[in-house]
Amino acid sequence: MSRKLVIDPVTRIEGHGKVVVHLDDDNQVVDAKLHVVEFRGFERFIQGHPYWEAPMLLQRICGICFVSHHLCGAKALDDMVGVGLKQGFNVTPTAEKMRRLGHYAQMLQSHQTAYYYLIAPEMMFGIEAAPEQRNIEGLIEANPELVKRAIALRKWGQEALKAVFGKRMHGISSIPGGVNKNLSIAERDRLLNGEDGLISLDQAIEYAVEGLQVFYDYHDKFRHQFDNFGHAPALDMCLTDAHGNVDYYHGSLRVADADKNVVAEFDYHDYLDHFSEAVEEWSYMKFPYLKALGREAGSVRVGPLARMNITRSLPTPLAQAALERFQHYHKGKACQMALHYNWARVIEILHSAELIRDLLNDPDLQKDQLLLTPAPGSWCGDGVGVVEAPRGTLLHHYRANESGEITSCNIIVSTTQNNMAINRTVRQVAQDWLGGKAEITEGMMNALEVGIRAYDPCLSCATHALGKMPLHVSVIDAQGRVVDERTR
Repeated sequence: MSRKLVIDPVTRIEGHGKVVVHLDDDNQVVDAKLHVVEFRGFERFIQGHPYWEAPMLLQRICGICFVSHHLCGAKALDDMVGVGLKQGFNVTPTAEKMRRLGHYAQMLQSHQTAYYYLIAPEMMFGIEAAPEQRNIEGLIEANPELVKRAIALRKWGQEALKAVFGKRMHGISSIPGGVNKNLSIAERDRLLNGEDGLISLDQAIEYAVEGLQVFYDYHDKFRHQFDNFGHAPALDMCLTDAHGNVDYYHGSLRVADADKNVVAEFDYHDYLDHFSEAVEEWSYMKFPYLKALGREAGSVRVGPLARMNITRSLPTPLAQAALERFQHYHKGKACQMALHYNWARVIEILHSAELIRDLLNDPDLQKDQLLLTPAPGSWCGDGVGVVEAPRGTLLHHYRANESGEITSCNIIVSTTQNNMAINRTVRQVAQDWLGGKAEITEGMMNALEVGIRAYDPCLSCATHALGKMPLHVSVIDAQGRVVDERTR
């Protein structure tokens, strides 16, 4: 008798999804899918709004990576008003560095949230630990000083966001052609030196190094399980500079294979020439792929792991040393191990802190040249913005009429790009953990969620939850009858 296992909802991710695992008569896995069961509609309801509202409204897509959506929108508006990278212009050095400063601060605080609040419980206690232990409350009980430092580092990132964007969430500083504020000396010194419960930048870097060591300790202890969990072969993609190194704010889109050969590289303004998006009736999330390679071979993986696979070096010393260890461990090949996303993620936390240190010591941040003014007649009404969001490559594309009303909007978020890789991971984990087993245990179900959480998917702007989350599992036979149920 064939069976169907349903995990609904998947917990400790952004948004709502469910996993369905189909088993045959011998309890072998026939198929497994991540179903995305919510629909937000941002691309449609922005239509008819004034173009300049897009970076403000569309950042509401997410409560974590709102800066990435804000900057994508701002870059698209630069193009639309005629002073963008599409026309060969760039915003002033002060404007670009302010945008980058906010971008790196968001990278730090978003990764810190994912690493400690969502992912670390499995690292600290194991995949099969009791549900009441593997959460942030369990971490607090086990190591309260570590959690205090993790929270302090995330708070530092949030204070940096407030200094750049005027608010901790959903800021308003990036506007068409530049920004509306620079960084004052007082704001700079507060971030560098800390005060009133805020750690200094040196402490932030120290805590980031500690996060990397937490990963190394776990990896040393559980190397076999960690390295053999959820292999998901895919092409890697990220923005790169002229030297082939990752650039979080701007560059060409580079796609590389498992041997790190470049299989495609193009200006992101031409993305429609290279990408198509497939749909499935069982999911609201699309499946992008490279047209030249087709859907199965042309799906890409984005995010921290893809970036560390592609980049040849990093410009900051501590992160570069960590990258060299990562590259040496994988013997010069691209890493395909899902849980190594966490290794790449903590390298990027450290890298972001070091990039911020370099920017805070740059006097350009205090200059007054904030805005490029478009020449008369330069409006083109079409713009594309791309950045490397914490979860990976993010794209916004808007078109507007002569009245400035948005007529179309296309958004490809990182999790959409990772859709195929996530489903491959789910199938791999299901085969390894559930295949041939007569009884489905709590630990087996959590293994599926661990595989998904490695990508830190953002299915919506849903909030994180603390402690116990609802999980309902049903086993359904071929006639649609529920033969077993469990709820936690």
